[in-house]
Amino acid sequence: MVIDRAIAAPTHGRYLIDVPAEGGPWPLLVGFHGYAEAAEAQLARLRSSTGGDGWLVVAVQGLHRFYRGRTDDVVAGWMTRQDRELAIADNLAYVAAVVDEVSREWKTDGHIVFAGFSQGVAMAFRAAATENRVTAPKAGVAVMALGGDVPPELEPTSLARIRAALVGRGTRDKWYTHEKHASDMRRLRAAGTEVDAVAVDAGHEWTGEFSRAAADFLRRRR
Repeated sequence: MVIDRAIAAPTHGRYLIDVPAEGGPWPLLVGFHGYAEAAEAQLARLRSSTGGDGWLVVAVQGLHRFYRGRTDDVVAGWMTRQDRELAIADNLAYVAAVVDEVSREWKTDGHIVFAGFSQGVAMAFRAAATENRVTAPKAGVAVMALGGDVPPELEPTSLARIRAALVGRGTRDKWYTHEKHASDMRRLRAAGTEVDAVAVDAGHEWTGEFSRAAADFLRRRR
């Protein structure tokens, strides 16, 4: 007889912080990379998107690390279909702990934006839509997303916690299709979220065109 069970185990996560040169308090931009990437990849994307407006940028790395192919490059992913609900709960607790720790160490002003690429998009929406101290700042919560869809389990009441969202896709992206993008726009707008939809001339990638749209979105969040 084989019994399949799960048990909680403590682990350590990794995140990077880019602190502005000027003094705080700063708005907080928290990013999530795609599958088989590291925190450095998302940090570079977010730094190209802040427009020099003085955001405290945090790039969170997935808890599930592995080597890319037959290289020494350490990358990570956010979850698989196995124990999916448990992984979601672990990831949300992890992100909440990161934001709490960063907010204790650095001066933040109550603005918070979660930004995801590809597999990290689901993390951005889940973090923003979850009711806890992380997603109840005085200035509201926003999301920037490219190349990934809104998680199907998020109900309108949860999505309504997101004040504004920038949701992009590449016109040649075969995974995040026009139909998925349009469906996400309808869901967010039905929940009362202010949505900016953007299509970039690209495949499944974060481009300079999207960074410029993100910079404009972030300026308006200030």
